[in-house]
Amino acid sequence: MQSFEEAPRLLVVDDEKVIREILADFLSMEGFHVRTAEDGQEALGELSRARFDLVLSDLKMPNLGGIELLAAIQKHSPQVVTIIMTGFGTVETAIDAMKKGAYDYILKPFKVEEVIHTIRRGLERGRLRAENIRLKESLSLYKVSEAIAASLSLDQVVETLVDAALDEVLADQVVVMLEDGRDGYYERRRELNSRLVVGPTGRARRGGMFDTHAMLTHFAEDRPLLCHGERARDFYVDVDHLPESLLVTPLRVRDRVVGFLCVESHRSQRFDEGQRKLLHIISNRASAAIENARLYEDLQATFRQTIRGLASAIDKMDRYTSGHSERVANYAQLLGIKLGLGDRDIEIVRQSALMHDIGKIGCVMNLNKTGKLSQEEYEVFKQHPLHGRDILEPISFLHPLIPGVHLHHERWDGCGYPLGLAKTGIPLMARIISVADTYDAMTSDRSYRKALPHAVAMAEINRCSASQFDPDVAGPFQEMIEAHREEQQSNGEWIPE
Repeated sequence: MQSFEEAPRLLVVDDEKVIREILADFLSMEGFHVRTAEDGQEALGELSRARFDLVLSDLKMPNLGGIELLAAIQKHSPQVVTIIMTGFGTVETAIDAMKKGAYDYILKPFKVEEVIHTIRRGLERGRLRAENIRLKESLSLYKVSEAIAASLSLDQVVETLVDAALDEVLADQVVVMLEDGRDGYYERRRELNSRLVVGPTGRARRGGMFDTHAMLTHFAEDRPLLCHGERARDFYVDVDHLPESLLVTPLRVRDRVVGFLCVESHRSQRFDEGQRKLLHIISNRASAAIENARLYEDLQATFRQTIRGLASAIDKMDRYTSGHSERVANYAQLLGIKLGLGDRDIEIVRQSALMHDIGKIGCVMNLNKTGKLSQEEYEVFKQHPLHGRDILEPISFLHPLIPGVHLHHERWDGCGYPLGLAKTGIPLMARIISVADTYDAMTSDRSYRKALPHAVAMAEINRCSASQFDPDVAGPFQEMIEAHREEQQSNGEWIPE
């Protein structure tokens, strides 16, 4: 016989006291933990106060009958197995109850052995269903955890967290709050479920502003936050419509609450403890990923600032080329988009273009002299791609930019420098920067000449296609620059002739 703690919990519902008592006695002797109720209304009270594995209910009762009780159980406690007891004349109604979710029915007058056998089969069905649910949750948890762990993008981590809440617990609204860096929290993401039923005004109901101080106070005592109806009011600063259920899990990093996952149900569905535990586990996985993503964002910001600072240092060496690196980077970025590169490759091309002349720092010569460079000076100038490579080489996070910096003076026909590479032996980013760099150099004032007109520069790029430039890059560049100038003109910006 099972111990009291392990015994399945049964609720017997019948308006006949004798039947309730007989069933309670026999089922208790079989090792079940049994409670009774005289009608459906009293049964709902019992279900709200305690957990039950199975409900054995008469079909016809005053106040609230078996069919109505079944409907309420299906809505609020679908995991509870329900068996209907009925007389011979209402068998069709009992069968209809099975179609609505009842596991089985028992005919009165019944044999206790048959009742016990049906209950045991029902409990086994419930156990298998619970195992399937747990297996599904475990699989979902694994997939969500993998998706979270695989990303260093804060937006992607938050999106995965929101999707998990919408899909795994069927939330109607999900809000993710994150630290703002000033001892407060801000709303990073708010998402309404497309299944949310609209309110009487025809607009989807939206939750109010959350009281993060109240949440911190609550979680300081290490208590779970799952509440229903009016009890949820304590956790809002302002709300015009309380949800049916509110579930909040903290996002913790080393005992510090870095945010909250807040989910609401605005329909009759109430979240349960199993759903809270599932989101709690997912939130724990997401917390570390959010911290890593933020650290990565900080690193990327430092990276961008470093590149911008170095590009600025290059431009300050030569007043005639001020802004040159920024313009080349802009052209290279637009050309990367035109060529259909991925976002990451476009960003690397842009950053490499910003740095393409960093090697000029190593050229000990007067870059502002009027007239053309002497042959000796030109040989010194030709070293700047090599200097650029050597400057970036010790900085590991700048390594992806080296091909564009080192090889942007190579030519399609193999007559460029420093290595004399040809055609597709030249990395694509270097071929992109080559065209962008040449166009900006021609259309900018230099110490030895005035800027050339746009039409002249375009004619030169067209002439040098398949010799200096990759024709599959030069052609799209010309289309891109014309579209770019048209857009500038339509925005009222000044563009040079």
